[in-house]
Amino acid sequence: MTTTVVPSLRSRIGAGLFARVAGPEGPARRERIHGTPGERWFPEGAPIRRVHGDASMFVGGVRALLLQSLHPLAMAGVAAHSGYQGDPWGRLQRTSHFLAVTTFGPAGDAEAMVQRIRRVHETVRGTAPDGRAYAASDPHLLRWVHVAEVDSFLAAHQRYGREPLDRAGRDRYVAETARVGQALGATDLPFSEGELRDRIEAYRPELEGTEAAREAARFILLSPPLPVLARPPYSAIALGALELLPAWARDGLGLPSPPSAPARVAGAAITRTIRWAMAAPPD
Repeated sequence: MTTTVVPSLRSRIGAGLFARVAGPEGPARRERIHGTPGERWFPEGAPIRRVHGDASMFVGGVRALLLQSLHPLAMAGVAAHSGYQGDPWGRLQRTSHFLAVTTFGPAGDAEAMVQRIRRVHETVRGTAPDGRAYAASDPHLLRWVHVAEVDSFLAAHQRYGREPLDRAGRDRYVAETARVGQALGATDLPFSEGELRDRIEAYRPELEGTEAAREAARFILLSPPLPVLARPPYSAIALGALELLPAWARDGLGLPSPPSAPARVAGAAITRTIRWAMAAPPD
């Protein structure tokens, strides 16, 4: 009986996770991304494929959202245009589709996806609560969003990934992600782990835990729209992401510093579980 119950449970969990992340179009998109022959932006075995294909991205994604919110102009654009509270799963699905296409999909599809996003960015502009104008197409803001994501994905992978990258692999990962960031219109991007740290540090004077950022952090960590049974595993993801944030970022968002050991145990356990479930053969 166990031999049939466990694979069935694994398959159900994996399918549920995939549906949350990829949405109703997920199976068709997966087939196109992985089943269409042709040139890709990145070859098999590339560090960007290892990082973006690993379960640690669940922790890295939450960390990225928290870190990105600290830039007042980026946060103003998210609050006004992204619908992150009204449709958080739609936003997640759009982001995961973008990452999947640009990392694993045919080169033509990756280029088309980037051009679509650039057109959307051209329409996202406004005025922040402090009176400053913002535009999603601003290369400076695009760079912040990019480095916050890359730093978060890499930090989560090094802590929770199946195969953490060596120094050369980390530098190559940062350089590979720069190709995508440049295609989106960002400039002066880092091409090594050291340059990535320098770019993050250079943004520090601009960062601020605004009320909008703190509200977003509370929503992300405490009240995402989830069924009751999904809340404990999500809490483990959120705890792992919170512990991975730099102390200055937690302080800016008014967040506590969780005990490192329990947070790391929770993060490791949930990423192993997700990896196990998502490796089940698709229905």
